[in-house]
Amino acid sequence: MSGADAGTWIGHHLGERTVAYDEREAILYALAVGAGATDLDLVFEERLRVLPTFALTKAQWAPDALGSLGAFDTRTAVHGAQRLRVRGPLPPAGELTMSARVAQVWDKGRAAVFEVEVESDFFVATWSLFAPGHGGFGGERGPSAPVRPEPPPGHELRLETSPNQAALYRLLGDRHQMHIDPRAAREAGMPRPFLHGLCTLAAVTLPLAAAVGAHPADLTELDGRFAAPVFPGDRLTVRSREGGQAVLFEAEVNGTTVLSGGRAQFRVTV
Repeated sequence: MSGADAGTWIGHHLGERTVAYDEREAILYALAVGAGATDLDLVFEERLRVLPTFALTKAQWAPDALGSLGAFDTRTAVHGAQRLRVRGPLPPAGELTMSARVAQVWDKGRAAVFEVEVESDFFVATWSLFAPGHGGFGGERGPSAPVRPEPPPGHELRLETSPNQAALYRLLGDRHQMHIDPRAAREAGMPRPFLHGLCTLAAVTLPLAAAVGAHPADLTELDGRFAAPVFPGDRLTVRSREGGQAVLFEAEVNGTTVLSGGRAQFRVTV
């Protein structure tokens, strides 16, 4: 499909889907994004609380569906940013009924940004997909990247990723070969398999919650842009500051920003 056609996807309904999950999946997810064996309310079924970002693994079908319809070239399109708005806590096991649509397509000139919105009773999630070669269709340019947080951050946190993290996370549903197969990663322009962006973003919420005295399962809002790849085993430096009721953050690896424009908000419990 040519760039001139990209704007015609605005409002396109991607369908509805109901998916089931159990406690085992919720626990596997918590382990895959960095929870430890001592985080009993995240990894022990007797007192399980489900991380809100787990819902994103169940909604991944929607951006994949748009790619399979030919809206953009799946070989060159990248996941540019993610939003999550939490409406209520996920039960330890159950079903999620979701509907999805193309909420917007922004014209960036040489590229288009497709915004895929997935809605359920528990959350609203939006994927921003950057598609080179599909701009120039005469649409609105859309919002610019957020300004880096000022004044200087109030917290500096360290996050160690595991060498096995991508191999573990892909069991939750995103089995794109570039995250596990060195050959596929090289074909995608990467030196080796890299971590899923949604895994990195979710993993950061755990130390952020601890830094502000919140529980990671009490996340209510999350935003972030994927600025550069993270490789399994990388050590992230997360810099954050509180901005009103939210935590603003960025993350880097060896001086290179990997997450930018981050914003997380947690439910305040008394």
